[in-house]
Amino acid sequence: MKVLVTPTSLQKDKKSAALDRLREASVELVFNPLGRPLTEDELIPLLEGCDGYIAGLDYVTDKVLESCTMLKVVSRYGAGVDRVDLDAARKKGIVVTNTPGVNAVAVAELAMGLVMSLARNIPFLDRKTREGEWVRSMGVELGGKIMGIMGLGAVGRNLAKYAQGFGMKVIAYDPYINKDYIDANNITEATFDEVIKESDFLSLHLPLTPETRHLINEKVMEQMKPAAVIVNTSRGGIIDEEAAYRFLKDGKLGGLGIDVFEMEPPGNSPLFELKNVVVTPHTAAHTREATDNMANVAADNLLLVLSGLECKFQVK
Repeated sequence: MKVLVTPTSLQKDKKSAALDRLREASVELVFNPLGRPLTEDELIPLLEGCDGYIAGLDYVTDKVLESCTMLKVVSRYGAGVDRVDLDAARKKGIVVTNTPGVNAVAVAELAMGLVMSLARNIPFLDRKTREGEWVRSMGVELGGKIMGIMGLGAVGRNLAKYAQGFGMKVIAYDPYINKDYIDANNITEATFDEVIKESDFLSLHLPLTPETRHLINEKVMEQMKPAAVIVNTSRGGIIDEEAAYRFLKDGKLGGLGIDVFEMEPPGNSPLFELKNVVVTPHTAAHTREATDNMANVAADNLLLVLSGLECKFQVK
């Protein structure tokens, strides 16, 4: 069997129990030679003759899948499948799997880190101190503030616990919310509009779909508190970045913490001009623990499908 492995944290020269297990199963491994997510034209020659594919953040389009005559499974290294053409995969009979929940702690911790960074202007103060300045910057305390969470899945639930640890009140919107869970964990259910209007800090934990693209747009931002902070560690495209830039620059929003962008890498984004913006390079899931967990589950998923066995993480 031949398998393409493209996640940037799974490289030929790095130690990985998941890769060792694949090699022990007599799998021939082909690796990403560019160290970044791949385009469709870069993927096609690498996938030639492959039975399986452990996919990072590549664009797995209809064109890519149409070119794969032997491919049986796309095993996503991560929870999101918005960069995989699922309809095309179904038509070709290619199974798509993912690794939901295994990086939830890592993503929630980064989201909380972005909240703290913006509340106290930590990156800005660090930079100014290194430059020899001794500035004073007025931050805000988290205790007593409202944390609004959009999407109360595994990541949102972990973030809720962290926010409560700082004395924040947590409100959440999720169309599939578990009422028993929120009652047991002191989380207040709210409508979409209530979360938007009441949150001091709004954290997004949603998939990118046609319905959620630019969900946080100019109309929505107009309803938010002028000092409100938005954090996005889910998917780029959920926030209208052009509208966010205008609101942040005009002082109509307090801050933005963003790990994901509409275009990645984002190039010279105008958001980088603003001191009330903290950015990271789609790295929320990149902890030793999370990457090990994702690699192990992705490898397990792939081997199960290639062995003709049932995989509980198959994307329907």
